[in-house]
Amino acid sequence: MRSPSTESPALPPTPPSCPLSPGPAPPAGPRPGPAHRASPASAHPAAELMSLPSTSAARTLNPRAPGERGRCSPWASGARWSAAADGSRVQGSAAVSPAGALGSAAAMGILEKISEIEKEIARTQKNKATEYHLGLLKAKLAKYRAQLLEPSKSSSSKGEGFDVMKSGDARVALIGFPSVGKSTFLSLMTSTASEAASYEFTTLTCIPGVIEYKGANIQLLDLPGIIEGAAQGKGRGRQVIAVARTADVVIMMLDATKGEVQRSLLEKELESVGIRLNKHKPNIYFKPKKGGGISFNSTVTLTQCSEKLVQLILHEYKIFNAEVLFREDCSPDEFIDVIVGNRVYMPCLYVYNKIDQISMEEVDRLARKPDSVVISCGMKLNLDYLLEMLWEYLALTCIYTKKRGQRPDFTDAIILRKGASVEHVCHRIHRSLASQFKYALVWGTSTKYSPQRVGLTHTMEHEDVIQIVKK
Repeated sequence: MRSPSTESPALPPTPPSCPLSPGPAPPAGPRPGPAHRASPASAHPAAELMSLPSTSAARTLNPRAPGERGRCSPWASGARWSAAADGSRVQGSAAVSPAGALGSAAAMGILEKISEIEKEIARTQKNKATEYHLGLLKAKLAKYRAQLLEPSKSSSSKGEGFDVMKSGDARVALIGFPSVGKSTFLSLMTSTASEAASYEFTTLTCIPGVIEYKGANIQLLDLPGIIEGAAQGKGRGRQVIAVARTADVVIMMLDATKGEVQRSLLEKELESVGIRLNKHKPNIYFKPKKGGGISFNSTVTLTQCSEKLVQLILHEYKIFNAEVLFREDCSPDEFIDVIVGNRVYMPCLYVYNKIDQISMEEVDRLARKPDSVVISCGMKLNLDYLLEMLWEYLALTCIYTKKRGQRPDFTDAIILRKGASVEHVCHRIHRSLASQFKYALVWGTSTKYSPQRVGLTHTMEHEDVIQIVKK
């Protein structure tokens, strides 16, 4: 108890809305209760305020939200404050840190935003009332994923890539989780020996090999195993997926004992970076304009998109003048793909390896799935059927040439894409041959009779024989 001679004089009452300048901080510990107070002066509200710490006392003690009208002082609402050990003030049982009370939470990174949008999509029911909300969420998700894939401008030194020069008539990429048999498959199908071991991540870079089949040289790339989160860059995942985007066909190597889980995870990773497997490009005409607003038309009845949803998605991308024509019933995701414009549509072959470790019923079930082949690299089972399926998915044709008065040369074929014309054959032989072209004689299944005289626009088929006559 202090003596009356040392007591501080009573201060006049102070309005709650006018905070005074704080004085020196009191010692740490709980505030004395009413029974231990020595004099009425120490119980005065202004004396309490002067005993607070000197760091932004007015803002720290203000319990109201910004813009809220009403009481601004702790004693006006009957609040009692005490000092915590870290210098923050405790009201009741909750501690309020000065730094946390001053500013809002820091902006979330792109990954956190993507995660929040995915959770919001997952917990939103899909019906007519929520289709516009879901369409906007999907547009934002595509925007953030595109930002995630953009290279960082701040990085000064470039990382070491492992892409190899494209060679041969086609390129096939092997994608899969670690230790599913990709390197063993490469060693079996090509003359290249890729290191294979019983531990994960044996392959750390891109290893190319060449498959010689039906006169064509098919480049096969053994890529490192990718893990969940590869689209965000985990385990060099971005580099692996960037190489896969340059391929003509993707072989997704799966472990037959856990193929369903691996297949869904890999499809999700490739989908998030703009690779569309076994899908065709949406038949939507989209052209941005400089003025005139949004012109929307459709030649079919739309069940998944409406004009309002299309406008909302375009406004999310800051597009206010465009011409849109739907020629088929497409989903909002497919319309977003058309707007972004950097999607890759490629065929994919799902290959289930290690079928010698599962039952015959399970092998039969996996083999009947669409776009699927079952093999065993250890026992060399069904590899010839896999090559036939790969040739079919690559859609290649062999064209043989013939000189006048001689037999066709069946040893050296010209490998072209399915649907190639006589003009493509001329460009493949020599770039100036098409300008000197007079006519061609073709033998094979693409003609009504053999030989048939054709022009530059005639479509060639597999194993046709052609004789070109110049002017």
